[in-house]
Amino acid sequence: MKVFRFFLCLALLVGVVGWAYAYFYVKDRESTRTSELIAQIEGISGDATRGEYVAAMGGCIACHTHVENGGELLAGGVPIETPYGTFYSPNITRHDAAGIGQWTSEEFVLAMSVGTSPNKQHYYPAFPYPSYSVMSVQDLVDLKAWIDTVESVAEPAPEHDLTWPFSVRSGLLVWKALFFDYSRTMDLNDRGNYLVNGPGHCAECHSPRNLLGGLSARSLSGNTRGPDGESVPGITLQDLSEWSIQDLELFLEVGITPSGDFTGGHMSDVIEYSTSLINEADRNAIARYLLSETNNP
Repeated sequence: MKVFRFFLCLALLVGVVGWAYAYFYVKDRESTRTSELIAQIEGISGDATRGEYVAAMGGCIACHTHVENGGELLAGGVPIETPYGTFYSPNITRHDAAGIGQWTSEEFVLAMSVGTSPNKQHYYPAFPYPSYSVMSVQDLVDLKAWIDTVESVAEPAPEHDLTWPFSVRSGLLVWKALFFDYSRTMDLNDRGNYLVNGPGHCAECHSPRNLLGGLSARSLSGNTRGPDGESVPGITLQDLSEWSIQDLELFLEVGITPSGDFTGGHMSDVIEYSTSLINEADRNAIARYLLSETNNP
């Protein structure tokens, strides 16, 4: 019994020390990144028309509109089944209580870039802020300007239904300390890379995850435990070796594969509400990136 108590106390001590380290590590990184972002936001105004295009780049409509249930645009409530429980996308209309109508552009940028809400809650990575964190501040401010034009919906989305210990939100401090790179940047002129690994957040579904939900270094190499338990194929250069740039462009536009089949599942929503709505130049940039040596982990 004494040995058991010793190891129990040791485990508790390690847990407390680990949580304290994660708290101060995350606090320091978020403080630094927040200051950088606030400095960038100053003087920037949003363009709602361009923001609607950014919404297509980021797949916002598919994730935040429960089309199958007749949901209103951006009203949330889309269920995402995962090994940790069910996540529900939030209402992001301009409603003051049920949505994000009271958020400032600054608060919106911080949510998208560091994964924290205006009241300093940490977001679960089911909201793919690790990818959105590399987006340009101008893109994010434009996106918020468009969201502010969408009709307000008063109904809040359901709360997440997660299993313990994943239901304990404070545990996200440890997740962020382990898996979120606050210093990650991207060359905004490398359009294909930006679209795939930034707003398009392709790696979030197409990459393996460990038991705690952290993304593998084998980016875009496939995921056997994707949303709703679906297996998600790899889209690295090796996986797409039989595809041409034209094949990929057509797939991103209408969802047809080189063999003549049409995609289904979540990818059909991505095609309908995201990649089919972006322009030909951006689809070409995505295709060229996916078939480049850069995309060969």
